[in-house]
Amino acid sequence: MSNRKVATHAVRQGLESDSQFGAVVPPIYLSTNYIFDDYRDPPQYDYGRGGNPTRNAVADAINKLEGGAGAVMTSSGLASITLVVSLLKSDDLLVIPHDCYGGSYRLFTNLANKGHFKLAVVDQTNEQQLRAVFKDRPAMVWLETPSNPLLRIVDIGAICQQAKAVDAKVVVDNTFLSPFGQQPLQLGADIVIHSTTKYINGHSDVIGGVAIANTEQLAEELSWWANTLGLTGSPFDGYLTLRGLRTLGPRIRQHTENAQILVETLVNHPAVTKVYYPGLEDHPQHQLAKRQQNNFGAMISFELIGGEDEVATLVGNLNEFCLAESLGGVESLVCVPATMTHRAMAPEARLEAGVKDTLIRLSVGIEDSQDLTADLTHALDKVLETNK
Repeated sequence: MSNRKVATHAVRQGLESDSQFGAVVPPIYLSTNYIFDDYRDPPQYDYGRGGNPTRNAVADAINKLEGGAGAVMTSSGLASITLVVSLLKSDDLLVIPHDCYGGSYRLFTNLANKGHFKLAVVDQTNEQQLRAVFKDRPAMVWLETPSNPLLRIVDIGAICQQAKAVDAKVVVDNTFLSPFGQQPLQLGADIVIHSTTKYINGHSDVIGGVAIANTEQLAEELSWWANTLGLTGSPFDGYLTLRGLRTLGPRIRQHTENAQILVETLVNHPAVTKVYYPGLEDHPQHQLAKRQQNNFGAMISFELIGGEDEVATLVGNLNEFCLAESLGGVESLVCVPATMTHRAMAPEARLEAGVKDTLIRLSVGIEDSQDLTADLTHALDKVLETNK
């Protein structure tokens, strides 16, 4: 049904597709190879790297959530990024944000250093820098909105218009919001990628990724490269991801509700000097986020008073937040980007992006908000004691 809502697609995709036994939940197809009826006529599936029914069910589900023309499930979020930049030639210019995820930054810069493509790193919230880089006629513009970890927002629609004027493809990393929070293809993007490890799976037990294209031709090209490079995901990972996807709607609602409560706690606590969250009216791109997104997400970053001692005090006194990388799981996480998720960036690049040593990032889970608030308040109170 084409008029299904996003939440219904997330639940219903793949159900009742088993024609052999009538299983409600589709089975896992673990076979690496498939029988040919005729050696001159390849079947839909011939070898597991190129195609698998379980993996395709995941790709089809997320494709529907994003409103795409086709999708490919990959073995990780970075595999999805690698897949997309494989479309570039050595003389093509790739434009990336200066404040993107550290693992993405590491991949982009090192591939560029090896001559895979040319690279321009810009502050994409700076109109002057954007206008200047578009004069160089880039082949691809990479957006990460909200950005990781400072939650900056860029105008997807406006950048897509600028990109189309120079025949550049726009790719949006939508990991931080999921298709429930934002649908970049509907705003003009050519490709959307997700680390499905995060919100889409939601249980911190499967590494995966997906790339969704806005045309069938582009989707076929991505599929060809995924098979050629061996970047496709495993069937069992696909099964678990599809299982997690079915609860994405209610999880996102609880994530975002809890996040809004914790933002209030942070804004009002004297141990916090700055809060980064698009839902705050004083966020520089608050109005853009209201217009472009369906919700403000469940990622929060903030800066503490003091220095390293205060950071250590905070993370050492949190009991309901795991000190860990990643995000989007049902459990709440606390992270210090400078020494964790963004340690792959050179110190000067981190400072240029605004990732200070005292920056803290929270991935807000779906626990009871009262427990999370009490735990965070207790840890912040301890920070004040340390700072005396």
